[in-house]
Amino acid sequence: MKKLIFGTLMLTLLMTSCVSNKKYADLEAQHSQTKQELVDAKADLQKCLVDKSYLEELNASLKEDKARSLQQVENLTVLTQSSSDNIKEVIAQLSEKDKYINGIRDAMTKKDSINLALAFQLKKDLAAGIQDEDIQIDVEKTVVYISIADKLLFKSGSATVSDRAIEVLGKVATVVNGRPEMEVQVEGYTDNVPISTNCMKDNWDLSVARATSVVRILQGDFAVDPGRLIAAGRSEYVPLETNDTAEGRSTNRRTRIVILPKLEEFFEILEQKPE
Repeated sequence: MKKLIFGTLMLTLLMTSCVSNKKYADLEAQHSQTKQELVDAKADLQKCLVDKSYLEELNASLKEDKARSLQQVENLTVLTQSSSDNIKEVIAQLSEKDKYINGIRDAMTKKDSINLALAFQLKKDLAAGIQDEDIQIDVEKTVVYISIADKLLFKSGSATVSDRAIEVLGKVATVVNGRPEMEVQVEGYTDNVPISTNCMKDNWDLSVARATSVVRILQGDFAVDPGRLIAAGRSEYVPLETNDTAEGRSTNRRTRIVILPKLEEFFEILEQKPE
């Protein structure tokens, strides 16, 4: 009987022990799982915190980029407007300069046309009744040159205009009076042979005296406006040929009448700056 009871107790204790060990094992496994879940949760939390910080930094960076982009767009807009205004201004200035340049070209072309017509008229008028190789008419750029040999105009060493020369000057005056916008410059030239008389000290005096005589004829005999007349002496210092020969000296003794645009009008054209 005692053995039976003892056996029953031992069996009961053994069964109880088995149940406790199983619960313990279950609890330990559950604890381990919970612990792992806690570790995983902490890792996830840390990751979330990191992601949050990254997102916050990224968001701040994006805001800065957006602000910079907006500023750049604003600056670009201002720059584009400024550039556009500058381009418009440059185009306007170029347009004005083109007008200015074209105006000068038109004026020069007009003067060229006038001078060509003037030269043609002079040649035609001078050829009528006067055929002389001692009279030459040339056009250079906007200027008409009438070169008359001194043997046609003056006696040797004299500044008195000959009767035949007065006829030539009358024809020149007729054309000149038809062009009141032109100036007339009379230039006297000599050879290098020295001269010294009671009236002429040297070739400077002679060249100036001859130019002045021609100017007086144009003014007094043919009513050319004296405000348009210029008398100039060049003496012996602008020769056309060598003074070593009689033929060369004869060529160098000459009077040149220069018909040219008024300098004031020409300078006015040059001073008209585009705005």
